[in-house]
Amino acid sequence: MSNSTTATTLAKRLQSSQPYWQSEAGRSLWETQRACLGPVVESRVGGHSLEMSMGPALMTMSAVAHPIRWSPTLQLAENDSTLVCPPDQLALPDRCLDVMVIHHWLEYLTDAHFTLQEAARVTADNGILVLFGFNPIGVSGLARQLRKHQQTFPWSGSWRSASRLRDWLAFVDFEVERVDYCCFRGRMSAKCGEYWESLGRRHNLPLGESYMIQARRQQRQAPVQRLKFGLKAPASPASLGVTRSGSSAHYQSRQAPATHQDQARQTDLQKSVLQKPVLHKPVLHKPRDQEID
Repeated sequence: MSNSTTATTLAKRLQSSQPYWQSEAGRSLWETQRACLGPVVESRVGGHSLEMSMGPALMTMSAVAHPIRWSPTLQLAENDSTLVCPPDQLALPDRCLDVMVIHHWLEYLTDAHFTLQEAARVTADNGILVLFGFNPIGVSGLARQLRKHQQTFPWSGSWRSASRLRDWLAFVDFEVERVDYCCFRGRMSAKCGEYWESLGRRHNLPLGESYMIQARRQQRQAPVQRLKFGLKAPASPASLGVTRSGSSAHYQSRQAPATHQDQARQTDLQKSVLQKPVLHKPVLHKPRDQEID
């Protein structure tokens, strides 16, 4: 990866962005973005996180036990734990990260949707996926229309709106929980003014220079199949607990059917009854009294 053409191209783009982050405008933007990210990751303890950032590290305030930084080449790796691999082929197992942060790389990757798909793959079910991007409908986006031919960072990237990335996230089964806009500059100011920043953040106006998207994996509900209860035969009174006589009738109806031997015995019994002689009781006639002459 470090010697490939793609890695070399990404390394040049990363190096070309560093002068902007060292300028007054870049530092001001980074500070406001870090302020937006802080409340989201400060409460997450333990686990792993991965940050693919074009600027300085943003996850310094997080309590995640194992933070990882990504780099396109070994020469730009900050430490031994830096992940060096293609952005669309992250060398990580599925659903292993509690926090996944992509900071402005989607604007400078040729196949950005593949990188987003990989980021969704490595994010855990209870983890969060955070995307930072430049807002094309903000004040800086309008100024960018006058600088289309400039090849310097950040004007040379492909700025996408938050609604466009929402569609991309839906394609990888992620849903947007919140979109925060940050860095509200004055007309001629390089810094994000405190007044404009507090006003824009309070009402979350979509006019900031940058936005932060917080997304989670969609939780699919298990299908519920309702059971249909029905009786093939009418219920006896015994099943309803009405009378005692009904219980005996109900019991008789559930007795096992008579076997062949039982039927034979019953037939023999009937024959014996028919063949048994009937003894008639003699009728005694009382003699009439003789008539007396």
